[in-house]
Amino acid sequence: MIDAGAAEQTDSAIAASTLLSQDEAFARIRLLRSPNIGPVTYRQLLSRFGSAGAALGMLPDLAGRAGRPYQAASERRVQAEIAATRKAGGRYLFHDSPDYPALLAHSEGAPPILTFRGNTALLDRPMVAIVGARNASAGAIRLARDFAYGLAAAGFTVVSGLARGIDGAAHAGALAGGGTVGVIASGIDIAYPPEHAELQKRVADQGLLLAEQPPGTEPLARHFPTRNRIIAGLAAGTLVVEAAPKSGSLITARLAGEMGREVMAIPGSPLDARSHGCNQLIRDGAILVQSVEDVAELLSGFDGLPKFPPRGVTATVEDWRLASSKSAEDGDSAVASLLTSAPVAVDELIRQSGASAPSVHMALLELEIGGKLLRHAGGRVSLA
Repeated sequence: MIDAGAAEQTDSAIAASTLLSQDEAFARIRLLRSPNIGPVTYRQLLSRFGSAGAALGMLPDLAGRAGRPYQAASERRVQAEIAATRKAGGRYLFHDSPDYPALLAHSEGAPPILTFRGNTALLDRPMVAIVGARNASAGAIRLARDFAYGLAAAGFTVVSGLARGIDGAAHAGALAGGGTVGVIASGIDIAYPPEHAELQKRVADQGLLLAEQPPGTEPLARHFPTRNRIIAGLAAGTLVVEAAPKSGSLITARLAGEMGREVMAIPGSPLDARSHGCNQLIRDGAILVQSVEDVAELLSGFDGLPKFPPRGVTATVEDWRLASSKSAEDGDSAVASLLTSAPVAVDELIRQSGASAPSVHMALLELEIGGKLLRHAGGRVSLA
């Protein structure tokens, strides 16, 4: 049980529509902040044990099967995080809350817990992501602002990452037109880049600001790809306005395509390297768009579900129990022997091992909690 002070902080920091008790909400935050617990593992633990509190109690045993000692995140650390979230004006949004965005919930590796500031009603509108170059040209900045304004005025929520260049222009245009969601790579209390501090405040006050990282987290290079997956996962389609090859914007577009969402690009001059990424996307199959109407028409036929839902674990609690008893006997060693440092699809491990899907997932879960497994995009895993 959490103490009275922590309970009050937890209650005030949880989205009002959630049905979680204070103790379970606290336990979920603690579970996700514990070592070697990512989005996939978090959901599998909840599926197997029924609650975060029960899962926390089993973590040392699960890690012990992989031959490693284990210590979950401390209650004091979680209490400090909740206090910092509350101080920043933020609240928690859990993956099974009615306010959690439906499209993001269908994306692979969706964050189990987000912190937010602002109006979650914007998540109920159709969403489109607008991304592009940080060192964007003046013409591209104007295009991003005009497209965002027109789409927001037409009833879309515009999603972007609050970066310099195209992102900032998209947020500014959408704020004037109707509504925007900013997804940041830092904690909810950190403004980045510093010159966008005022813009980030406007997004939080007039739109919605989302963060996956705990408060106080400075944006690191590894946080931006995970931020990009949230942007792609929120939206029915992603529009790239201007981007160089191998840019973060193209990563967002690729993720959107893998999720079954629409990928759109505005063509540019082949003489400008900042247009090469968009032109490459169009060559590779992205939809060429030239107006707000083009985007609105394309997304109007989106039925609210991804074209290719991610592969997930659908095992029942009883399946997990059976798998747990078998994994200790023969599942772990069989699965571990098939793994190398090269990522391989979980489906392939199931096929080659000859074991049941719950048994394989159970073995992978134990290896991951024990620090011996890494998860990669596309449902692939490798040895750590």
